[in-house]
Amino acid sequence: MVVKSLRKATKLPLDCHLMVENPDLLIPAFADAGADWVSVHQEACPHLHRSLELISQLGMKPGVVLNPATPVDLIEQVLPMVHHVLIMSVNPGFGGQKFIEFSLDKIRRLAELRQKLGLAFRIEVDGGVAHDTVVPIVQAGAELLVAGNAVFGSGHPEQDARALLAAARKAANK
Repeated sequence: MVVKSLRKATKLPLDCHLMVENPDLLIPAFADAGADWVSVHQEACPHLHRSLELISQLGMKPGVVLNPATPVDLIEQVLPMVHHVLIMSVNPGFGGQKFIEFSLDKIRRLAELRQKLGLAFRIEVDGGVAHDTVVPIVQAGAELLVAGNAVFGSGHPEQDARALLAAARKAANK
């Protein structure tokens, strides 16, 4: 319902991260609602290739998500299929968690694989993205950032979002 409502209000891409078991059962509903990008957890998809194909067949851009303890190399075979890879830099479940430092190594590894394989997938990071972590995250190779508490935690979302974006842009240009 949320995606359907948002689709009526914007032409911006709607990035939907399915943090669920059996995501294949929900993928068609997200397509019908107007989602543009859909990402599924490698850990929740026994047939990840099939799930990514389903997302593509329904006209959406597929993404794969890795939890903190899941190695990047487990998804190397499907990287040519994906629009983006989402690195969870906290353990999924609730906001406000501390950024897990070894996530930077995973971001760097993805950036290396992308270059080595001649691919163009985007690298997204979710969890602990904040004013004190955004610079190393972007410098490691992330281009898409999901920020919750850093934007909404202090009661000044527009100001905090602009500051976070400025820091990310500055880091990207170094």
